[in-house]
Amino acid sequence: MNDLLEIMADLRSPQGCPWDREQDHMTLRFHAVEEVYELIDAIEAGDDHEMAEELGDLLLQVVFHAQLAKERDAFDFEAVARQMVEKLLRRHPHVFGDSNAKTVDQVWAQWDQIKKAEKQGTHRERTSAFDGIPKHLPALLRAEKLVKKARKAHLAGKSQKNSLTKKQLANELFHLAEYAQAQGWSAEELLRGELQQREKQWRKEEKKTAK
Repeated sequence: MNDLLEIMADLRSPQGCPWDREQDHMTLRFHAVEEVYELIDAIEAGDDHEMAEELGDLLLQVVFHAQLAKERDAFDFEAVARQMVEKLLRRHPHVFGDSNAKTVDQVWAQWDQIKKAEKQGTHRERTSAFDGIPKHLPALLRAEKLVKKARKAHLAGKSQKNSLTKKQLANELFHLAEYAQAQGWSAEELLRGELQQREKQWRKEEKKTAK
């Protein structure tokens, strides 16, 4: 780990790599996304060699951002690791403390409570059930998370049961994407736009019920 940190510092030094010296947090932000998807491919392929390599590529993104932050006197890799250690200890009182949470549901409920308490009174405080869902998630994945949050907040009911099987639903999703492409539309952008409207409406309803 120390070798990796030293190499990253050397790459960013005046005598280092021209490409590495030109990077900043913004230019690197989507590289991490790409590395995550490559890691997922390796996991699904069951390829341990590729998995180790892709984990290394993902770790490099963490080290790179930490080095950039260190140069700004913001934080360093040690601070990142230390915060994660503290977070794991704090959010697992059923392992490292005196909590009696035993089931997965109990652990999730406890996690949410601890997370909410951590952010309370800060600029990161989450006042809505929909806060914290990454904006750049793929639209379909973001839709799943928004619907899950809406149901948990009792803002969306369960979908009506129908006779579609998983295979049939998969075919429907594919045909919808195929139809959108044939029309010159982006299914991703269409769904993203719909999500914006749904989330806006759910947030309004959420505020009404909170009064």
